[in-house]
Amino acid sequence: MVGTASNFYDVYPRSLNRQGEELCGDQVKLLRTPDRTLVVLSDGLGSGVKASILATLTIEIIMTMLRESVPLKDIIETVIGTLPICKARGIAYSTFVIVEIHHETSRFNIINFDSPPVFFLKKGRIVEMTLEKVSILGKTLSFTDGYMERDDFLGIVSDGILYAGLGVTMNFGWGWDNVAAYIESTFKKCVHSAKTVVDSVVNKTKTLYGNRIGDDATFVGIYARKRNTLMIFTGPPLERDLDQYYVNRFLNFEGRKIICGGTTGNIVADYGGEKIHIDTDTLTEDCPPIGSMADVDLLTEGILTMAATLKRLQECRGNISAVPVERTGPSILTREILSADYIHFLVGQSINPFYQNPLLPKNISIRRNIVEQIAEVLKEYNKEITVEYC
Repeated sequence: MVGTASNFYDVYPRSLNRQGEELCGDQVKLLRTPDRTLVVLSDGLGSGVKASILATLTIEIIMTMLRESVPLKDIIETVIGTLPICKARGIAYSTFVIVEIHHETSRFNIINFDSPPVFFLKKGRIVEMTLEKVSILGKTLSFTDGYMERDDFLGIVSDGILYAGLGVTMNFGWGWDNVAAYIESTFKKCVHSAKTVVDSVVNKTKTLYGNRIGDDATFVGIYARKRNTLMIFTGPPLERDLDQYYVNRFLNFEGRKIICGGTTGNIVADYGGEKIHIDTDTLTEDCPPIGSMADVDLLTEGILTMAATLKRLQECRGNISAVPVERTGPSILTREILSADYIHFLVGQSINPFYQNPLLPKNISIRRNIVEQIAEVLKEYNKEITVEYC
């Protein structure tokens, strides 16, 4: 089967801590590389600090070795050989699920050690997966694989999700089959992201627990969808003779297009024979108003708007729902950035003397500094970022 390299694997985790615990005993880690998406969920035995430490140890060992492309068998042997066994219950102190998706082929591999089976949906319906049982160092692991096409979904859970309702509304908890049916019912509605499915399941889980969570509960959704791309053009190019080249690059970009900067906007408008329209209703005490022109999705002022956007990105911690829903340059720009999977910054290096700090060398601009800070924050939020100077 040929993969679709343009697919983006939208990963969204959400956890509920056991009642009275500040730390979650479930831990999730995501790693994206140019050719793979890697997701690991680890569930530490018990709850609280001890469980969190054990799960974190497990996940760090796995991810460190996956990053170095260590063979999976060696990774599993290292983890199992490192984790102690609970003498009272005779089980490992931490369980885990590893999901590896290869971008070029869309093929996924799943390794499951003592965790609930993974949910796999095609066209909104649960698909049964064939499992291969393998014994490593006396422990049984389940291996499975398949292909993720556009709109397919993988759901990874800790057992706290399945226990919801135990002794409250259901004798044996919610259970895998009921969760599967609930996910299918969610797909009968409009699903555009992993967050939609995960929030629906976790909110139902919370209700079944009667808002008194009996065990750490985690749901990680992986949804194959179209990749959302964004280019931000900010600052005029250093060489004026290259203005048209970069304007064409910008206007021909396949994705959403944003201009940050009045001079940059004028350059694009002049070469395109367009006119900039200013929306004075978006003017605030801190930031100039936004503008609009044909073939551009957003046009804002530069330095002040980007500085305010950086602050919003830091404060929301990557959660778009925490960004104020208001029609101002920084809020709209922040939401646009968080909605994108890949952001390419095209940064002109022509210095505006009004914004340049006279104590800095001429080749270090405030604009460049802000863009680099934004890029670093977005990398922490697992966004794919490229910065090109012109």
